[in-house]
Amino acid sequence: MNLNEILSNSKKHSLSALSLGDAKIDSPVKGQSFIDENSRVSLTSEITQIENLKHKKENIPSLEVAGPRKKLFHDPAQTRVAIVTCGGLCPGLNNVIKGLVEVLTYDYGVKMICGIRYGYMGLNPYYGLTAMRLTPEKVDYIHEHGGTILGTSRGDQDAKVMVDTLIMQLNVNILFCIGGDGTLRGAQYIIDEISKRKAPISVICIPKTIDNDLNLIDRTFGFETCVQSATEIIKSAHVEACGIPNGLGLVKVMGRDSGFIAAHASLASSVTNFCLIPEVPIVLEGTKGLFKALERRYFKHRKEHAVMVVAEGAGQDLFKTTAAKDASGNVLKHDIGHLLVDKISGYFKKTGKDINIKYIDPSYIIRSIPANSSDAIFCFQLAENAVHAAMAGKTDLVVGSFRGTFVLVPLMYVISERKKIDTESALWHAVLGSTRQNDYFSDNSFENELPNRSAAQDWE
Repeated sequence: MNLNEILSNSKKHSLSALSLGDAKIDSPVKGQSFIDENSRVSLTSEITQIENLKHKKENIPSLEVAGPRKKLFHDPAQTRVAIVTCGGLCPGLNNVIKGLVEVLTYDYGVKMICGIRYGYMGLNPYYGLTAMRLTPEKVDYIHEHGGTILGTSRGDQDAKVMVDTLIMQLNVNILFCIGGDGTLRGAQYIIDEISKRKAPISVICIPKTIDNDLNLIDRTFGFETCVQSATEIIKSAHVEACGIPNGLGLVKVMGRDSGFIAAHASLASSVTNFCLIPEVPIVLEGTKGLFKALERRYFKHRKEHAVMVVAEGAGQDLFKTTAAKDASGNVLKHDIGHLLVDKISGYFKKTGKDINIKYIDPSYIIRSIPANSSDAIFCFQLAENAVHAAMAGKTDLVVGSFRGTFVLVPLMYVISERKKIDTESALWHAVLGSTRQNDYFSDNSFENELPNRSAAQDWE
């Protein structure tokens, strides 16, 4: 259910945030304007689409604006909160935890906040993990460190067991789930079980994936930090490649099904010559394949180096075996980086031409660093809006940014499919313009060898 599908059949889709019941308690929040329940952001800003929907007498699809409500569903004095972080590490996890604790404590006066240890495992008594009491003092400095103070894990747990823990052991009425698509699917199971029991528990999700691939979400926290870090590594690969004859700096970055990190870091570094993403199949052989493209750059266009950035999920069809899945249900990708090293080295060895490859895989370094300033700000804003939604009794939703506005997105729409790069978009066109890689892939480019020149002539 992507954006275009929703706009093409808006009558089928309800984008309203679910509420547990009537909000009747006055909010204690001071110094902010309250958001009207009817404040919404349109899914489209294009006049032609809006006019077309009006002509068909259809409602314009829109999302509820996030922010503080005048009336609350949960009584702050009686509210008990649990926070859980799941999946892989990501810059900003500790920032979000700190933001949640501070807004709950200082804006709403909530005193009982606990952190669930090691993801959803912490909601299963079998593992014997005790919840951690969270206070502003406890989280005061955690934003200075990468990772998560609560720990994390992958994999589902029995929803009935987890809800038993939430109700009977922790007695919470708000659960914040911080994670990516696997975490959000787990949250959906919890929500379904809570609904069966008619328990008044708000479940609010805060989207975490450095791949930036969640549907109807403009940006996920940690992405900008990751791009910034990857950019510096790509620049280092460029230095390495320039320091040796026919050097190739090959950098693999994260991106299981979407190439946003590879694309943005390639643009930011401005030294990338080949950007390979999951959305575009990798062809190795033939006149328009990768081998010939590299050969043209080195030996026809007379470039002495190249920098290649590849997303981890690119080129998976080049492998013969089917990949396994991790505990979260994500397909474990084959190592495209090592395959490219082997295949490129083999091709040039077979043709009798020298090439020197420097391969860098910084994935686990990138995801474990602290958030940069931009992400740190974004993390607090996500946490703040998540608390406002929870205290108002909202549930079954993801707090995110859409068209620059913080909104409440029904959970089912976020997990329905992955966001991918549109290969006809301005973003991908910019990548192609920056790398000029299509010039090397084309068998018409640089068709004739450049004339031999003496070293003295090169200075003319």
